[in-house]
Amino acid sequence: MSIKVRYFASLKEITGRAEYQLDFSKSVTVKEIWYQANKDKTLPDNILAAVNMEYVSFDHRVNDGDEVAFFPPVTGG
Repeated sequence: MSIKVRYFASLKEITGRAEYQLDFSKSVTVKEIWYQANKDKTLPDNILAAVNMEYVSFDHRVNDGDEVAFFPPVTGG
């Protein structure tokens, strides 16, 4: 199972990359993807996650070929 992981805004700086490709042999959650892709980093407070451009919870299960995006909360002005 292949998953594309993307980081936006300040998370690109925190993780040191904009994209990452992960392969899994079993079903995983969004939270498990964060920790697999960022073994030395805790999950920051208040970040948002999306799967295939739709907001999801961190316990959402991911399917083969999905794109998972992490980004800080969006603010407007």
